[in-house]
Amino acid sequence: MIKPILCAIGLLSGLSACQTQPQIVTQEQLLGTWNVDVVVDTPAIYNSPANIVFSQNGQLSGNNSCNQFFGHYVQQGSRLQIATQGATMKACIDALMAQEAKLMQAISLVKHVDISDGKLNLMSANGDTLLRLTKHTG
Repeated sequence: MIKPILCAIGLLSGLSACQTQPQIVTQEQLLGTWNVDVVVDTPAIYNSPANIVFSQNGQLSGNNSCNQFFGHYVQQGSRLQIATQGATMKACIDALMAQEAKLMQAISLVKHVDISDGKLNLMSANGDTLLRLTKHTG
């Protein structure tokens, strides 16, 4: 009886050790274009152009699903503050416009950042993931 229990504990311990723990994002890791995969627990619309570009000197730009936006960011370890300063104002289909509104609201609430399983997680002050992004590789 004890042997199966010890085996089960050993197996669970081994599996938990394989899980990727969130890591603090370095400036070098943050730089570049990140495609938006998830906006506040909702998968991004398939083939949506939504992305965020983190440039040197704290410059930020991207596509919020329908329009281009720009602004700036400040990163200090796991802390991240984003401020958008402007955006184009063209109309798109309703689904993209709804995703755009949700994405821009989420961006304004970002306070923390980490990387887990190769995904960039932009999180609220209480640790909820607002946006999940994948590094653009093209």
